[in-house]
Amino acid sequence: MVVNTGDGDTLRVQNGSKSYTVRLGCIDAPERSQTPWGINAATRLKQLLPKGQGVQVRRLDTDRYGRTVAELMANGRSVNLQMVQEGQAVVYRQYLSRCDASQYVNAEAISKQQELGVWNRSNPLRVMPWDYRRTAR
Repeated sequence: MVVNTGDGDTLRVQNGSKSYTVRLGCIDAPERSQTPWGINAATRLKQLLPKGQGVQVRRLDTDRYGRTVAELMANGRSVNLQMVQEGQAVVYRQYLSRCDASQYVNAEAISKQQELGVWNRSNPLRVMPWDYRRTAR
């Protein structure tokens, strides 16, 4: 069950009495300070996974911060993939090995072609989230 969402690719879930942070695997959403895309991604994830929403967690890994990296399923759909399909997140190719790579890459190509979210032609995301984090340090 969803406890709360942090940003466009991080949230807290609860399983019984235990709650833990989940980082959505295979995708990377813009940081909140990457206006307006980061706020848009966080808002969309909160819409897809509101507090109390039941969710299935398919654990892929644990990251260097101790977070569970996972694919989340809600209502029979991959939330990770949906974020890419809607242009709210990009494929994190460096960490794609545990996901259906072709499905994610194809979804990103379609959202890019349709100019959705971060791919909007009038206001595209110019710096990928991983590059933005690296330069922000």
